[in-house]
Amino acid sequence: MGTVTAEIGKTKLDSGWLAARSTEVQLTGTQLTTTHPPAGPTAPWMDAVIPGTVLATLVKNKVVPDPFYGLENEAIVDIADSGREYYTFWFFTTFQCKLSGTQHLDLNFRAINYSAEVYLNGHEMILPKGMFRRHSLNVTDILHPDGQNLLAVLVHPPDHPGTIPPGGGQGGDHEIGKDVATQYVEGWDWIAPIRDRNTGIWDEVSITVTGPVKIIDPHLVSSFFDNYKRVYLHATTELENRSAMAAECSLNIQVTTELEGDVCLVEHLQTQKLSIPAGARVQYTFPELFFYKPNLWWPNGMGKQSMYNVNISIDVKGYGESDLWSHLFGLRKIESHIDKATGGRLFKVNGQPIFIRGGNWILSDGLLRLSKKRYKTDIKFHADMNLNMIRCWGGGLAERPEFYHYCDIYGLLVSSLSLSLSLSLYANTCLPFCLLVWMGAGKWVWQEFWITGDVDGRGDPVSNPDGPLDHDLFMLCARDTVKLLRNHSSLALWVGGNEQVPPEDINKALMNDLKLHPYFENSNEIGKSKENMSLADKDPSQYLDGTRIYIQGSMWDGFADGKGNFTDGPYEIQYPEDFFKDSFYKYGFNPEVGSVGMPVAATIRATMPPEGWQIPLFNKLPNGYIEEVPNPIWDYHKYIAYSKPGKVHDQIEPYGIPKDLDDFCLKAQLVNYIQYRALLEGWTSRMWSKYTGVLIWKNQNPWTGLRGQFYDHLLDQTAGFYGCRCAAEPIHVQLNLATYFIEVVNTMSEELSDVAIEASVWDLEGTCPYYKVIEKLSVPPKKVVPIVEMKYPKSKNPKPVYFLLLKLYHMSDYGIISRNFYWLHLPGGDYKLLEPYRKKKIPIKITSKAFIKGSTYEVEMHVHNKSKKPDCKSLTYKNNFTTRRGDGDFDMASTCGRVHTGNEDKHEDGLFGRICRRFTKDTDGLKVSELNGDGIGVAFFLHFSVHASRVDHKEGEDTRILPVHYSDNYFSLVPGEVMPIKITFEVPSGVTPRVTLRGWNHHVGHTIL
Repeated sequence: MGTVTAEIGKTKLDSGWLAARSTEVQLTGTQLTTTHPPAGPTAPWMDAVIPGTVLATLVKNKVVPDPFYGLENEAIVDIADSGREYYTFWFFTTFQCKLSGTQHLDLNFRAINYSAEVYLNGHEMILPKGMFRRHSLNVTDILHPDGQNLLAVLVHPPDHPGTIPPGGGQGGDHEIGKDVATQYVEGWDWIAPIRDRNTGIWDEVSITVTGPVKIIDPHLVSSFFDNYKRVYLHATTELENRSAMAAECSLNIQVTTELEGDVCLVEHLQTQKLSIPAGARVQYTFPELFFYKPNLWWPNGMGKQSMYNVNISIDVKGYGESDLWSHLFGLRKIESHIDKATGGRLFKVNGQPIFIRGGNWILSDGLLRLSKKRYKTDIKFHADMNLNMIRCWGGGLAERPEFYHYCDIYGLLVSSLSLSLSLSLYANTCLPFCLLVWMGAGKWVWQEFWITGDVDGRGDPVSNPDGPLDHDLFMLCARDTVKLLRNHSSLALWVGGNEQVPPEDINKALMNDLKLHPYFENSNEIGKSKENMSLADKDPSQYLDGTRIYIQGSMWDGFADGKGNFTDGPYEIQYPEDFFKDSFYKYGFNPEVGSVGMPVAATIRATMPPEGWQIPLFNKLPNGYIEEVPNPIWDYHKYIAYSKPGKVHDQIEPYGIPKDLDDFCLKAQLVNYIQYRALLEGWTSRMWSKYTGVLIWKNQNPWTGLRGQFYDHLLDQTAGFYGCRCAAEPIHVQLNLATYFIEVVNTMSEELSDVAIEASVWDLEGTCPYYKVIEKLSVPPKKVVPIVEMKYPKSKNPKPVYFLLLKLYHMSDYGIISRNFYWLHLPGGDYKLLEPYRKKKIPIKITSKAFIKGSTYEVEMHVHNKSKKPDCKSLTYKNNFTTRRGDGDFDMASTCGRVHTGNEDKHEDGLFGRICRRFTKDTDGLKVSELNGDGIGVAFFLHFSVHASRVDHKEGEDTRILPVHYSDNYFSLVPGEVMPIKITFEVPSGVTPRVTLRGWNHHVGHTIL
């Protein structure tokens, strides 16, 4: 039940909804919203999930089983078998609203799937077809006089839900492509079919109170001159006068930044007088706002994500404030062209080339249970991995504003269909975060429209060669999506489709609608002054977008071979060294390259019954390769094997054939880490010389799938997450696995000077047979430099299995810039000697300190391998990390400064100085835990997890607290080495957390906190 007082602004209707199958309700919409409203969640009515799908509501009420658990999806009737009426549902709620005589009320649906009839207090209105369009209904004249309003919505599924062929396939029988809707719902090679095809009220519902004049879809654009010293903010908005007389208005625009605490600095405040005729809808462009040397928005790894709060409001003479709008906006310029040296598409932000290391995104949840909290975790995970671009795949969603909001905040570039920020979030406020500054966490996004090659003209069988049936509807949804998302700094480009171009008429319309303003066509304008800009050009904010390029398809114009041939991929396990070879991929920018993604054992147990805990059979084939044969549940969840018979030998087998689920999943994490680190290090090794970027297929799963993911649907990270995080550092030291040269990567715009590399090899006995320091190094900006060959494998009597630790550090203070740990075997060998190494117990000391604020815990630790004193030759054993632009929330320098292991003076600083201490075992508030052992050697593959402490814990129960953000995990420590680790998580009410440490040498979990 939503409550609205007659105040200007928006109120979400996101609670108190009921739902019922239409065939079980014997009442009309008029009756439901006048004389016979449902009394509550009694049959056939049930509590509804809004936003969400029909299936999400049925799962919540246990009417159907969880489709993501085991084979339960097979127990849910598919719409192809039941018919569309089965998934046609009524949704009902009430809200309070009583307006004054000159106020107006809009009922807003940000998206529904696929069409609907709306009844409010007995009056019917139609929501036309289309999954990706907004609906705003002026309901002022049909509100109930006493303020109690009854709302019922009858939602119909897509017109062409299709059928699922016996063999499955990419998009089922492709019929869904005839509608303007998400296409993955008929199933793909990474997901089972969604039975209701995502029918429902799947996005925000709200009511908005305005005065006589309404603000509609403002557009913000920034232009840059004099080498980014002079910046202009352009703004255009539509205004609608709903009154019967001309409105004399004061239109205001205000731009603020945060200084400190809750203090905001007003950068600009401008008021324009205008008159709007009765019933008219007009467009108004503000005079440009000038900034001198402002804070710019940068993508992840390149700088801070500086955001300005832009407020637009309108006052009407004789009424007062009539409407307001607010948005966080980053000043930045994105450019793109095809690089002559590589043939790949090259991106620039604020004049600086950016090497793209990102991934493909489908959607957050297959039942569209979308939330700000989940989006924040999803996007922060991508920032934690040091990625800088997300591609919103064309078979998924036009992502929501909340998604794009967090991409803005964390600096992730988005291509083609991304999220925009919920405007009401910042209305009426000068927030403490008007200017958001993060250490290089921003992300770029590319957004694709709803075309895929598999469904639209290139599938098997070929279907829908002319795309959706209603081209006008497609373009209406496309234009509306652009208006929804265009003010987000993270949105980098629009793409017509996945592995396909739209039909000719749609493609031409998109090219025309999304053409660049002349200013954004020519990068040379940056060096000019504003006065040299053509006066004939209209203001860039008057364009539909005008600032971002449109690419017709994901394999065209600088992506893959640039000509639309199927030249993305591959999508399976690879030999790690192959990623570094010139023969691996011959085009400049790969939009899709994928591999394995097995989650941890706890996730398998949580998402499958015991018969799904059986590990694959390892069948030895006559050609010497191993074929993995998974159980039927893994097969249903799209498991991708760690072998490719005939091409790639099994990558788990070199560690020894797994004995059980825990052993299999742990060894899979070893492979995950190596596989994804090698993928990104191999691509980065050829930065600018061969490649301009790569996008991994894919980063996550919207269900409990078993392929292509860095974290699972329950939000637990795989080791591949941390392999990616390591490899994608902005400044990085790495081993070229093809040449065995040590390389330093500098993706930054400044030269890296006065640095050194420490390379040490450690054997399984805990000795260091190889140690080398290379000093006084300099690395030019935007370069990869081979430094020296790592010659241990060529030395006399090298060990068959060994560890290599590389550290790049400042010579002035030994501050660590990059740390990289490898486990390696000699050519032709394997890792089977690591199996007996598990029995060697390495002594570990963990010094920890926890801080609590509300339900949020932050635990800071020093993890110390005590098996041997630090080598006197090494001065980097403490791992005092320097603050890096890519570290996001994890400021390792300050972490090292706050957790002490000796009797230093006690102190607290910054935010955490204001947070109470959780543990007070000693007078200094530290807790010390020790894992005993008498072995000497590397503490290998250590990983933390967080659990709920429960007295009534049942065997096999999933006690994990998720999600958790770790500064690092699945790490290893050489003898004497100390590693600072920070863990952040939220704890459910009434739960006491415990932090557990496991490792290759400590397979039984040890409670640290």
